[in-house]
Amino acid sequence: MQQIYPDLDQLILDMSDGDKAFQAELTIAIYKGLIELKEKYAEGVLNKDDIIIQQIRHKLKPTLYMFDLSHIIEELNIGKEIIENHGFDGMDFITHYQNLIEKLNAAIIRVFELIK
Repeated sequence: MQQIYPDLDQLILDMSDGDKAFQAELTIAIYKGLIELKEKYAEGVLNKDDIIIQQIRHKLKPTLYMFDLSHIIEELNIGKEIIENHGFDGMDFITHYQNLIEKLNAAIIRVFELIK
């Protein structure tokens, strides 16, 4: 089985410049950010509130780019387009949301593995 985000640990190591304490803090911050993204996106879906989704997307986008979490970025962009064009109703949005949760769960597990 191919490991998801195989370079993530190296990206964190590079960003922390060998500082183990900072590396741990950074890893935990990424983990918490992914959890927050999942929770806030779910809240936005539940309330059909695109503002909540937009805010969390903008808050986490720099982290997602910085650590090359491209699968999540791509799915967020798909969701943005669906919401803007069709709203929260329909199979397109349901499929998007299921895909996003799957990708977030995989990333959360991967980051959790790096917490020492």
